[in-house]
Amino acid sequence: MAIFFMFGNYTPEARAQMSAARTQQAISTVQKLGGEVNAMHALLGPYDLLFCVTLPGIDDAIKASVALSDQTGISFTTCPAVTVEAFDELVKSAG
Repeated sequence: MAIFFMFGNYTPEARAQMSAARTQQAISTVQKLGGEVNAMHALLGPYDLLFCVTLPGIDDAIKASVALSDQTGISFTTCPAVTVEAFDELVKSAG
């Protein structure tokens, strides 16, 4: 499983439809793609939301980003992530 950070920005319409039910629907969407939502946070700054999810791979992350945007009206920027320890190993093996 791969880790992805999904940074979201609300449109005015998406903000007007915020609800616990929509949050549950978003979690279900990630789960249907074989993933898990590890954390969800509201943010101040350039992004309104941060989801930390695990998904089987990049294809599933793309599907999740598009599906969540379609169902919520929230635009997502989705970034793959690795732990610092894994990054250190990747960098070491690249040189």
